[in-house]
Amino acid sequence: MAFSLPSIEDVLEEALKIKSNKNQFFYMEKEQPYKTVHMNDSVENLIQALQEASSIVILDKQDQPAGSVSASEVIQILYILYRQLKAFYTTVIQTTDSSVTVIDKEERVKTWTEGAEKIFSIKQKEILRRKITDFFEPEKLEILESLHKGKSIAHHQHQPRSDLFVLINSNPVLCDGEIIGAVVSETDVTSHVLLNEKLFNMSTEVHRLEQEVAKYRKTQDPFSTIKGKSIALQQTVELARKVCGVKSTVLIMGESGVGKEVFAKAIHEASELKKAPFIPVNCGAIPESLFESEMFGYEKGAFSGANQKGKKGKVELAKGGTLFLDEIGEMPLDMQVKLLRVLQERKFYRIGGEQEIDIDFRIIAATNRDLAELVEDGKFREDLFYRLNVVSIQIPPLRERKEDIIELTSHFFKELSIRYKRPIHRFPSDIMHALLQYDWPGNIRELRNVIERLVVFAVDGLIKTEYLPFNSNGRVINQAQINDGRTSEQEEILPLQEEMDLHEKGVLERALRIAEGNKAHCAKQLGITRATLYNRMKRLGLS
Repeated sequence: MAFSLPSIEDVLEEALKIKSNKNQFFYMEKEQPYKTVHMNDSVENLIQALQEASSIVILDKQDQPAGSVSASEVIQILYILYRQLKAFYTTVIQTTDSSVTVIDKEERVKTWTEGAEKIFSIKQKEILRRKITDFFEPEKLEILESLHKGKSIAHHQHQPRSDLFVLINSNPVLCDGEIIGAVVSETDVTSHVLLNEKLFNMSTEVHRLEQEVAKYRKTQDPFSTIKGKSIALQQTVELARKVCGVKSTVLIMGESGVGKEVFAKAIHEASELKKAPFIPVNCGAIPESLFESEMFGYEKGAFSGANQKGKKGKVELAKGGTLFLDEIGEMPLDMQVKLLRVLQERKFYRIGGEQEIDIDFRIIAATNRDLAELVEDGKFREDLFYRLNVVSIQIPPLRERKEDIIELTSHFFKELSIRYKRPIHRFPSDIMHALLQYDWPGNIRELRNVIERLVVFAVDGLIKTEYLPFNSNGRVINQAQINDGRTSEQEEILPLQEEMDLHEKGVLERALRIAEGNKAHCAKQLGITRATLYNRMKRLGLS
């Protein structure tokens, strides 16, 4: 509800009403001191002018007198407008069902609605003009944060009593840049919270039953594994569906963690027979010296140290199915030449072999790099780029489809709470707000890791904001700060593997603290074997 001071035109209109009621007419003595203001001036200018003269002449747009007003009339007019404002304010307060509390700078209660009476069981006549701290503990009063620190709070879930959950909005009252009070509105959401807990438990059971049913289901849409209902994602899925009916080479582009392999598997499953192989190759993870043997295999005795029986390469293993080349932009240039020949002729030789092998498979390539830019820099072959780029699919990053975060979060919570046997009793709205505010540079992979972190830490079934690796404003908290509870506005970007190791190390450290060093109990709570726990502790340098 926003109100502004009246305009000069409003003041003149009210003044004419007063003069009419008193049978007065516009008249000014020439000797009487007066000032002039224009119709389009602000009422502040009018009040300033009244400090210099007892009467004011108001000029219209043509600079002609439209009327006059005296100081006493202005006081009367402002009082009338104050009463009108008070009537609006009172009606609004009486109309709302929410609990609304207004306090002044001395912490005295100025407004206490019927909604507040119902929630807190304190009558209006008992609390008005009394200090709010006479009725509530100061540390539980969010309104004092607004009054003393100028803090604004929006949609914050609060539990003032063990049997009561409320949703809070709080703001300081500012006048000329000074805090003169604070307002808080509270909506009782206890029933919603309890219902949400029941729904979550039921959803977990439904999810478990769905997984059981899926084992016996003959047909299933391969694209159902791609979660999200945003327009951008659905358009991408529809494009991917269109290429399922043909054997064209597909190039999937997108940032790291957006789910390129999930799309590749969905296209494969929708295109090929049930037993057709899907062979993934991470081109960025194979040493250059081993690339050719990994891709094409070798005959027995091809080189020293080789398997005496020989070995099939990824290309041969993908026969009759799909060869998925992830991070294709990392493939060495000499291997690009050989791959191009395979794509053109559908034939290849093993290392040390003399027999040409025919193959028939589909290529799906993926990259998080700009291949066209790599071509210009001479780091990727132009002919291979055009050979791969028959059908291109661009997967949008998570920050451009944040509406999908809610569905993805729900899906990961169901999956991980079942895996770790951690039923989650409550998911606070401020956690979801923080997830929606964050930009997710690691995309869906990062979101899944954060949800796993929340589930692992929630040993009591309660998700808390301090479990997040970033704050409500989307600022990343570094690992040292997570350990001692501090936050920082600075962000440090590390290589992805180091980030993952830091995250995993923090999870293990906290889990060990909660388990009081009992490694058997810790491993059980994490849902892993004790040997796995020891191996990860050793790798991460944990004693």
